[in-house]
Amino acid sequence: MHDESGINLHVQVERYLRGLISSGELHPGDPIPSEAELCRLFHASRSPVRQAIASLRTAGLLSGGQGRRSIVQSQASTQSFSTLLSFTEWCHSMGVTPGQRTLELARRPGHPDITEQLGLEPGSPVVEVLRLRSMNGTPAMLERAAFPLEVGQHLLAFDTDSGSIFEHLSKQGVELYRAENTIGAIPAPEEDAELLGVAPHSPLLRVQRRTSDSRGRVLEVADDRYLPELTEFTIVNTRAGAAGLTQQPR
Repeated sequence: MHDESGINLHVQVERYLRGLISSGELHPGDPIPSEAELCRLFHASRSPVRQAIASLRTAGLLSGGQGRRSIVQSQASTQSFSTLLSFTEWCHSMGVTPGQRTLELARRPGHPDITEQLGLEPGSPVVEVLRLRSMNGTPAMLERAAFPLEVGQHLLAFDTDSGSIFEHLSKQGVELYRAENTIGAIPAPEEDAELLGVAPHSPLLRVQRRTSDSRGRVLEVADDRYLPELTEFTIVNTRAGAAGLTQQPR
């Protein structure tokens, strides 16, 4: 379900509630607006409102439910990997100022590994981006991403130093619906070490991501490399449901 902006209503509701929490307008222990209030505010049915609230519960931002008004949890600084957020949105949800410096933006024939992951013919053109991301002015992560040309062409005239690539693509009508994240660790190659200001072979957290639309078509492959002292991943297990993986700054 979408409104005129083309963004799913449940995503709009979720972003609105996240904004209330990250801005401090809602504090731990405060109830969120009722379902009826949110339905009126977004001219929505209860289904997308409940979907947004369920997503925030999974993220550990809300507790309650089952007939009770959901309230803000004290651990509102975590981001769940069950919710697709950009680096910019994640930082804002923490009250952290994100930054970015574009080191490369190019259209070129894709490397065989990249085109295979994107489901393209070998040598098909792709748009690749390399950015240094920061948190409150401190280098935190190297972001490498590749897009099929039909998606990446929207970036060629965009100032990639100005903010979120995901937000810009969403405004262009690109549906970024689902992401698969593979998390590991690698020793920093010399180029990465120099850009992040660490010694070569220092440990880096690595998140490899494939983002697709609701039809399963892969629209982005990315390789993000974080300084481990600035972020960490936490897995939360419950007997009643699936494990939730969260990311938070140190």
